[in-house]
Amino acid sequence: MAPPLPGPLAHLAPLLDHYGYLAVGVLVFVEDFGVPAPGETILIAAAVYAGAGQLNILAVGLIALVAAIAGDNVGYLIGRSGGRAFVHRWGRYIFLTPERFHRAEEFFTRNGGKVVTIARFIEGLRQANGIIAGTTGMTWPRFLAFNTLGATLWVGLWSALGYAAGTDIGPIYQQVTRYQTYVLIGLGVLIAALITRHLLRHRTR
Repeated sequence: MAPPLPGPLAHLAPLLDHYGYLAVGVLVFVEDFGVPAPGETILIAAAVYAGAGQLNILAVGLIALVAAIAGDNVGYLIGRSGGRAFVHRWGRYIFLTPERFHRAEEFFTRNGGKVVTIARFIEGLRQANGIIAGTTGMTWPRFLAFNTLGATLWVGLWSALGYAAGTDIGPIYQQVTRYQTYVLIGLGVLIAALITRHLLRHRTR
């Protein structure tokens, strides 16, 4: 029997119960070229189901990997063929405003292939990753290589964590939510310290 999914995972239970692997593939695929969809969340939920014996973890991982790579490549084709004009005209419908796109494009241009790899783990950049790679003129073989690496790490991480949680997802989620305030405070302090350090260095220069 599948474990009850807590928090934001709960509303995905009916999708997994009725569509299983298809839900994983479709949601991960469409999220990766900008459609607002819970691709990462469905991957975690499916991995939890696999940990409870309701799905096969290898099938979940393989389907998510193929869908992630394919989705980003659709985004790449959109960016490559439509370019900035396409994004500026239609991007607002997938929450990719010209301002957001410009900032992401500048960051992408400075860091190149590294961004394609780490973009998987950054909300917002994950969805726009392929489109930006296409508009900035990154070659397809280079994009495919870094995109495949990033997708493999992303799928591997969330599949492993979800699978390990399995039937214990409820108690684990409770512990996480109990201490999340302290974690967020710690992150806030760390970010403030880094900003202060940067400002002090800049003033010294």
